[in-house]
Amino acid sequence: MTTLAKNEKLVLFDGVCNLCDNSVQFVIRHDKKNIFKFTTLQGETAKPILKSFKIDTSKTDSILLYTPDHKLYTKSSAALRIATQLNFPINVLGIFLIVPKGIRDVIYDYIAKNRYRWYGKKDDCMIPTKALKAKFFE
Repeated sequence: MTTLAKNEKLVLFDGVCNLCDNSVQFVIRHDKKNIFKFTTLQGETAKPILKSFKIDTSKTDSILLYTPDHKLYTKSSAALRIATQLNFPINVLGIFLIVPKGIRDVIYDYIAKNRYRWYGKKDDCMIPTKALKAKFFE
């Protein structure tokens, strides 16, 4: 399984989703503490994590957040926990963690279900630039 430094977190995302790709680019721009690493749900790095947590990618419309202490957050919990690590005022979104997960995930699921229709889909996963390559796992 992927080894992360104590201060790093791994974001697993749908590599062909335009919304997901734009979200990753947003996180990279606002991750001033250099906390996040990234991999696609379709990549080799994701496979042992997905297997360990019994995540079926054909049924998962979610961004996932994997931590060095081997915790996995899904859906709105992952998105909000990522936001809490970004710069102000984005980190204030973490206040929504007080909303029950079931309610948050209904909204998250609605967006996830419609993401390809609203934002489109790519044929291939994003290939990071040389400058960003260190932030990505296969």
